[in-house]
Amino acid sequence: MVEKYYVRILDEIIEKRLKMIGAILIVGPKWCGKTTTAKQHANSIISLQDPDNLSSYLQLAEIKPSKLLEGEKPRLIDEWQVAPVLWDAVRTSVDNLHGSGFYILTGSTVVDETKIMHSGTGRINRITMLPMSLWESNESNGKIPLLKLFENPNMDIDGIESNLTMEELIYAACRGGWPESLFKDSAEAQLFVVKNYVENICSIDMSTIDDVKRDPNRVKEILKSYARNISTSASNKTIIKDVKGSYPEMADSTFYNYIDALSRLFVISNVPAWSPNIRSKQSIRATPKKEFIDPSIAATVLGIDHENLIFDLKTFGFIFETLCIRDLKAYVSLANGYVSYYRDKNGLEADCVLHLDNGDYALIEFKLGSKKINEGAEHLLKLNDLIETKIKENNLKINKPKFLAVITGGKFAMTRPDGVKVIPIGCLR
Repeated sequence: MVEKYYVRILDEIIEKRLKMIGAILIVGPKWCGKTTTAKQHANSIISLQDPDNLSSYLQLAEIKPSKLLEGEKPRLIDEWQVAPVLWDAVRTSVDNLHGSGFYILTGSTVVDETKIMHSGTGRINRITMLPMSLWESNESNGKIPLLKLFENPNMDIDGIESNLTMEELIYAACRGGWPESLFKDSAEAQLFVVKNYVENICSIDMSTIDDVKRDPNRVKEILKSYARNISTSASNKTIIKDVKGSYPEMADSTFYNYIDALSRLFVISNVPAWSPNIRSKQSIRATPKKEFIDPSIAATVLGIDHENLIFDLKTFGFIFETLCIRDLKAYVSLANGYVSYYRDKNGLEADCVLHLDNGDYALIEFKLGSKKINEGAEHLLKLNDLIETKIKENNLKINKPKFLAVITGGKFAMTRPDGVKVIPIGCLR
């Protein structure tokens, strides 16, 4: 039986980039679908983690790495970081071949750049793949295209409905965007995928990433503390203090070493603070917001039962924000976009600022239920007023936001009389 392929947002990006540059590098967390998606665009494949051929591949990489690049193009080199010398071999090959679309590299860790000679600039383009968004897993109906809102902020969204119930949304967050889980035939099996992922990170990957032995129990404790602080701008000192409750002897340097490894494995994916010139630097919060690459990691390390989470929507609100950040990152990636957040000491905030590469941006608040929508809209309008005032007063080189939106876990989309859009996450793509 051939498993169904779920079309990914990255498919369109890969197709475009292969026409523009000699090689692309797809990075991202393990099990997010990098290899499966890359195979859709490759005409030949070599998997460096193939146990039957690993020893031969490594020997050949040392003696004549160009031999591993032979094959019909585009050639997929899966988990290339097993033999870092291939980076320079690919770069040289691209120079010699003169063209585009020759190689697709995939990797689940950030490589020690001291092991490669050249950056690959101009020859190899890096693309980050995320776990599946709700639209990619066919759980969002996608009736509201996010990038279309940037093009037409006056788009009529009134009455568009999400098909997701709150229970289904909670389950989707706890299951996560791991493609393998969608092919399991029971909730228990689906949820086991992320449990197994977390266990592998703690027990294996954290020590094999750079051959530094790390304590799985300490990894779990750090992940738990991170999970207790997701979607907040808690400082590293706060996390360290929390972890030292269980491991008082742990040095700060050890903590940062573990955090670096988790970042290199794409487990942690913090959201940077946005610092436009509308407040003094002292007033703007600059600490990155703590986030995981996928909301299911937080639910898993905290041992949260998805069936009971419906009775603890306050906790789910933080997990919901992580889910929204994951999805919005995916949706704006088609425009080389990225996300940040804004918060200052005067109480003005935007949970998320969506940026496109052309300079356009939008201000976003996340509110799980309808009761908090007014509060979110109020935050956005106050921040928008400040931006407009500063533009007039100081001739700031910043445009007004394209739109303001409160993203919810609710059912109906609409544009409020004050212009703020209310958008269920189950309608976005």
